[in-house]
Amino acid sequence: MEFDNAGSIPPVSISPQSIRKHKQRSIGSIMLRAFFIVIGALIVSVALELFLVPNKITDGGITGISIMSFYLSGVPLGMFLFLFNLPFLIIGYKQIGKTFAISTLLGIAVMSVGTAVLHPVEPFVKDTLLAFVFGGILLGLGTGLVIRFGGSLDGTEIVAILVSRKTPFSVGEIIMFMNFFILLSAGFVFTWERALFSLLAYYIAFKTIDIVVDGLNESKSVWIISDQIDEIGEAILSRLGRGVTYLSGEGGFSGDPKKVIFCVITRLEEAKLKDIVNHFDENAFLAVGNIHDVKGGRFKKKAIH
Repeated sequence: MEFDNAGSIPPVSISPQSIRKHKQRSIGSIMLRAFFIVIGALIVSVALELFLVPNKITDGGITGISIMSFYLSGVPLGMFLFLFNLPFLIIGYKQIGKTFAISTLLGIAVMSVGTAVLHPVEPFVKDTLLAFVFGGILLGLGTGLVIRFGGSLDGTEIVAILVSRKTPFSVGEIIMFMNFFILLSAGFVFTWERALFSLLAYYIAFKTIDIVVDGLNESKSVWIISDQIDEIGEAILSRLGRGVTYLSGEGGFSGDPKKVIFCVITRLEEAKLKDIVNHFDENAFLAVGNIHDVKGGRFKKKAIH
């Protein structure tokens, strides 16, 4: 048996019409995804301009760099948010996938415009304690919505995904490493007190994202049982580029033979995988679990489309 990433990839027969049909997203599905990405990006804009930025509280990643650049130069925050993320969007389009890159572009564009529109508005609170608590919650809520619906608002996550493929470090470890230095820099740009408040806001946002997305681990194990298992497996291979393992099982109650798919995906691919499964079998059994470490296997990433 040959293994590719999570397991074997036996050849399956599937009609080109079935693959083509699956690639055609309904207008309703596209609009729903875009709606929640826009809502999430607007919530992040509110968190930044009406809570965090006026109180000199920053965030991690490109957003944190943009906030500090805004204070040092006076150039509008939205311009930094868009320009600093643009190179990573191009990389994401080429290396990670078209759908993810377009969703991320939409989110970042809305966030950038949102901060520009909200900049003249008076901040909701001027108390630092309230600012970092509620700003952190809103930041995590908005970011979590965007991630849940297949996008991202920060280029550092794209960098972390690409770097993790060539190093022994996980995506989470790389992001944490980068954000440590970004938040440390806030002590020099603002004050060390504000840097500590920024760290607390970042932690609150991180935990809020955890709740919204239902797990921040970059890798997830997936078990699928369905009568359309060959079609689902082929779609996972062609759409996500993920290797799958076909396992033989038996129903505990019926005693009927069952074919089971096991594969490993990233959390950014979870929404796409659920779309694939629901398309072929809405009644399929799908179990998704968090994985803290993945090693070994052979895998060549394909674009998410």
